[in-house]
Amino acid sequence: MLSSDIRASFLKFFETNGHQAVESASLVPQNDPSLLFTNSGMVQFKKVFTGLETRNYSRATTAQKCLRAGGKHNDLDQVGFTARHHTFFEMLGNFSFGDYFKEDAINFAWTFLTKELGLPRNKLLATVYHTDEEAASIWKKVAGDICVIPISTSDNFWSMGDVGPCGPCSEIFYDHGENVPGGMPGTPDQDGDRYMEIWNIVFMQFEQIQNGERVSLGKKSIDTGMGLERIGGIMQGVVDNYQIDLFQQLINEIKTISKTNFENTRSSYKVIADHIRSISFLIADGILPSNEGRGYVLRRILRRAMRHGNLINIKNPFLFKLSDLFVDSMKDAYPELEKARATIAFTIHMEEEKFLTTLERGLKILQNDAKEIPSGGILRGDAAFKLYDTYGFPLDLTQDILKSKNISVDVEGFNAALLAQKNRALWIGSGETPQNFIWHNLKEKIKSTEFIGYEKEKKCSEILAIVQEENEVPSVSSGKAFLLIKSTPFYAECGGQCGDVGVVKSKTGVFKVTNAKKFCDEIIVHEGEVVSGYFKNSDDVELEIDVEKRRKISANHTATHLLHAALRLVLGKHVIQRGSSLNEDRLRFDFSHDSAVSSQEILKIEKIVNGWILRDLKVTCHIMSKNEAISSGALALFGEKYGDRVRIISIFDENDKNKYKISDELCGGTHASSTGKIGLFKILSETSVGSGIRRMEAITGEKILEYLGQTEKTIDSIAEKLKCDDSNLLNKIDDLLAEIKHKNLEISLNKQKTALEKIQKFPKTDAVVYSLIVSDCDADELRSLHDVVKSKNPSGIIVIACHKKGRISLIVGVSPDLQSRYDAVKLLKCGLVPLDGKGGGNATFARGGGSGDGNKMAESVQLIIDSVN
Repeated sequence: MLSSDIRASFLKFFETNGHQAVESASLVPQNDPSLLFTNSGMVQFKKVFTGLETRNYSRATTAQKCLRAGGKHNDLDQVGFTARHHTFFEMLGNFSFGDYFKEDAINFAWTFLTKELGLPRNKLLATVYHTDEEAASIWKKVAGDICVIPISTSDNFWSMGDVGPCGPCSEIFYDHGENVPGGMPGTPDQDGDRYMEIWNIVFMQFEQIQNGERVSLGKKSIDTGMGLERIGGIMQGVVDNYQIDLFQQLINEIKTISKTNFENTRSSYKVIADHIRSISFLIADGILPSNEGRGYVLRRILRRAMRHGNLINIKNPFLFKLSDLFVDSMKDAYPELEKARATIAFTIHMEEEKFLTTLERGLKILQNDAKEIPSGGILRGDAAFKLYDTYGFPLDLTQDILKSKNISVDVEGFNAALLAQKNRALWIGSGETPQNFIWHNLKEKIKSTEFIGYEKEKKCSEILAIVQEENEVPSVSSGKAFLLIKSTPFYAECGGQCGDVGVVKSKTGVFKVTNAKKFCDEIIVHEGEVVSGYFKNSDDVELEIDVEKRRKISANHTATHLLHAALRLVLGKHVIQRGSSLNEDRLRFDFSHDSAVSSQEILKIEKIVNGWILRDLKVTCHIMSKNEAISSGALALFGEKYGDRVRIISIFDENDKNKYKISDELCGGTHASSTGKIGLFKILSETSVGSGIRRMEAITGEKILEYLGQTEKTIDSIAEKLKCDDSNLLNKIDDLLAEIKHKNLEISLNKQKTALEKIQKFPKTDAVVYSLIVSDCDADELRSLHDVVKSKNPSGIIVIACHKKGRISLIVGVSPDLQSRYDAVKLLKCGLVPLDGKGGGNATFARGGGSGDGNKMAESVQLIIDSVN
């Protein structure tokens, strides 16, 4: 039975039994600062279990994407060396939120396994928490003579944290048979592969209180999880998960690329097949390689996969090709992979190119260091840090490489050398700010507020709640506060678009709105301060946004969509939005691309966008299901959380008979009704904001007039200072630059002439040393001095030293006839000793430097001279 069939069968079975099929959440947890990645099926329902959130269903089923490769839940080190550890896996789950409990949960699991999948009853056994006699009794009732094992350890008792919902577990195991090593659950040799845990059922029946006491929950719930890869192995008759269909296609492709013996390098094949799954899903969910947080975990996984590729004789980038095969195999179950196909391949290829250039050199250094260390020894921390700092080896990659040689790493020494970069690899939170409980409480009471701002700029409505200093209050007469109003035209800050500003009026007061925010995905809050009078709950109020600011904001938002479309036309389809920020003054747009955008490309992008603006193309909006939108080709922002119904913003030319869509994106923001409303578009800057991420800042409409006015004023001021008119300004600047260049040349020649008068000659037994000490020369001037001395003295050794701003620079030259006896690099190193400096070059020319004063410089020169016989 194929894995895809198991997944479909599971979801269908629980849908038939009254469960709502819920789409997998992103690998990036939403509003959960405690987690690095989604690591189980229950993560997206955590607030439902804790009572902070309600859904319109009480039973759910999912096939959830999960990742365990960082933070507390980290299986990275085990991947490749066991039959069942993965960084990425799929968790099949069914959940009850105060609906059914133990008997139904056990019955569902038993029925699915024995009837839907047809597993032999005598191959299954269950564990229960040692005090949970109720669960043991239910198992005997449902499954007859099934073996039920009581377990007293925490393996069979689950808790969400130090406080909160908790309860006993029941785990279902499959017996692979006595020919597979391993003992029964609860025995000393239980870690073998004979008894495979396939399903865990958590009975949430208690509340853990701060004082250590447990009380019964009013609404008992169920959380279950079954690993697709594990049940896939059982259904396909294999003990090793890596032998199932999800991995075999990848492993066979790796064999084709590697052309090495699989049996001798099995672990490397497993690592690569596992890691390409994690890599692809992480990128599809909006994560990019970086040196911190989630991006750093992705980079570690990528580099570990590349290193194992190197071990099986793959010396060129290959993971980006493997990602295509993986996307093909999983795109039906996870459409986001197809949407991100180009970005996944592009990002991986860029990272491979970057790392493979240093991998070989780093491996050679590590191998040389390891030769000096006996089995059971320790690699110095500073040596591990050098591999990290110079060659991009994460600490765990160095540890992984040395594991086979039984060599460990001095981690404390590594961390000491890391200094400011210390603990980069450790996760200390998602960086998101958890929302105050006041908003969760208000959401439960109010449920949601209505946004009517797409159609209206004014609205009469009613105050539902007032919050001041993080407390709900009945009224407010002064100071800053938040108003929750039943229906509002104010757009709440979201998706990079700033919130609306404006005013709220009642018969008794005026409230100035300085921002609108959205909390708990449902309630819009008006932030501001009381200007006059007072407001109380249930007041009738009139809301009015600042229409002029909204117009400019909407124009800038539509401009970002045009910019996105133009970037993809000019730079390629790999370009995907990675973030944006816009207000009434300007827009900022981050996108995936591996190099700086040239000035010619920027001009082309501006020309395309302004062409669309001048054609005054219609901007339309329509609502459809998320799946329909994705299938239609609409672009979605990776990693963004969307509801079941989404809003599509389309820009197309009505006069084009093919109705070709210039832009088609999922977007909840406000927009201009047509592109002509934007006016004009101008890119102000293009910069890098991280590996593979570029940023453009731009302005539109009236801001361009301000920009042009300021630019014209600057040009007039320059022309006035240079005593010429605007039309001759460039010629005047060219003349001045030529004059400056000529003056600099004169200064340089005079400096050179003066310096050459100070040259000293030191005859030695078999060579002549020409020494020159100067000050305040740059690198080009020093090289020029060397070349002049060389031209006048074709045979000899040249030593030039320069002191500039606390730094000493050294140059050593050796004429070709002396190469058999002297090496410029070796002589340079003698001079660098008192400077504690660095340098390099070749046998005839070397340069370097370090810190020091005039005395240090003289000492360095003398050491080089003394090294010549």
